[in-house]
Amino acid sequence: MSDKIIVPTLGESVTEATVSKWLKNQGEKVSADEPIVELETDKVNVEVPAPSNGVLESISVKEGETVNVGALLGMINGSAKQILSEEKAQKSYSPPKKKTSSSNKLEESPKFLNEEQKTEPLKLDVEKMKTKRNAEEDPLILKDIHEEIKVEVNKDIKFEKPFVSPAARKIAKEAKIDIETIQGSGKNGVILKEDVLSLMGTKPSPSERKIKFGPEERIKMTRLRLTIAKRLKEAQESAAMLTTFNEVDMSEVISMRNQYKEEFQNNYNVKLGFMSFFVKACVIGLKNFPAINAEIQSDEIIYKNYYNISIAVGTDRGLVVPVLRKTDEMSFADIEKDISELGQKARDGKITIDDLQGGTFTITNGGIYGSMLSTPILNPPQSAVLGMHNIVKRPVVIDGNVEIRPIMYLALSYDHRIIDGKEAVSFLKIVKESLEQPKRLFLNI
Repeated sequence: MSDKIIVPTLGESVTEATVSKWLKNQGEKVSADEPIVELETDKVNVEVPAPSNGVLESISVKEGETVNVGALLGMINGSAKQILSEEKAQKSYSPPKKKTSSSNKLEESPKFLNEEQKTEPLKLDVEKMKTKRNAEEDPLILKDIHEEIKVEVNKDIKFEKPFVSPAARKIAKEAKIDIETIQGSGKNGVILKEDVLSLMGTKPSPSERKIKFGPEERIKMTRLRLTIAKRLKEAQESAAMLTTFNEVDMSEVISMRNQYKEEFQNNYNVKLGFMSFFVKACVIGLKNFPAINAEIQSDEIIYKNYYNISIAVGTDRGLVVPVLRKTDEMSFADIEKDISELGQKARDGKITIDDLQGGTFTITNGGIYGSMLSTPILNPPQSAVLGMHNIVKRPVVIDGNVEIRPIMYLALSYDHRIIDGKEAVSFLKIVKESLEQPKRLFLNI
């Protein structure tokens, strides 16, 4: 009896995936619910478990190929007879015993040629024995000796980690090579793919482009990066996208945060950041202007009476946008805790499809990278996205006097097909007023 390995349902709007890696080889024994193949979708990586106990009989789709939901990945032979015979064969096998004779025992014992050798203590090369033991117990790590690699004698001495190119990091990880032992040949000590391959005994021949222009690397785009590119391009082509700007004086928010941040952290075990203020301010704006929380499907507008805010998070794999659900019912502490947890899951690669679904409005913070101003792109099928930027002290006129205030530029990109300029500007004005008078956030006005 054989069971099919099928591509499972991958979540909302996800119809296909790429076979990233087979975790089991053909002919290997597998257990029910044991991960056997990893799929890469446009949002997250998904492990497909074995449907039953048995042996991986066949693999229908190779690594790197694209499959649709419901497609056949392989077959598992669940024949109990075959499994039992294999287990019996394993149990019945025992390594042959070494025959020892009296002559062998004599040979194994030390031979003394004279009395001096009898009384002389046996000298053991301890260092050699340690080296041998470590080589047997520790995993194999290819190392190359360079001047930069020094034995740590003084723990106060710190060495900066060199920058590693994505291709070099991937090859080193697959080959289980300690990346810190490699000296980079690129500019400013950058570790390139060639540096890793040279340690593996493989030296690639330089391409014509490298000879003509200089060192280059060519790596295949991940499915996530391809999908990000595709979705962003579709957003530009399908939506009538427009961006409006405003600025907000962050003095009151900063003052409130400084005043209560220690007490807040002691009570809730999480830091009080700026994002919770922005989430609350956006919820007030969305309630006043429902079109900004809506989406277009065919010739219909869907107005959503719930407020799930998507928070853009940058990771090594690319941009992911986990969702805070029912933000209108959340406290400041709940928002900060969820943002912290989702951000950590995203950076660790443990984000799930459920964490990315159901968003109605997006907030992206380019300010953490130092961005002064930008025009964020929509996150389809949503109709609007708010861009935060860095806080800079600027001169502003207050009651006829010039004062230095911490100012942040805000940018709202929106789909002009369902959101008029008046609604967009008014929404941004409400966000601005709520942040400049943060007491409004607690009154929901």
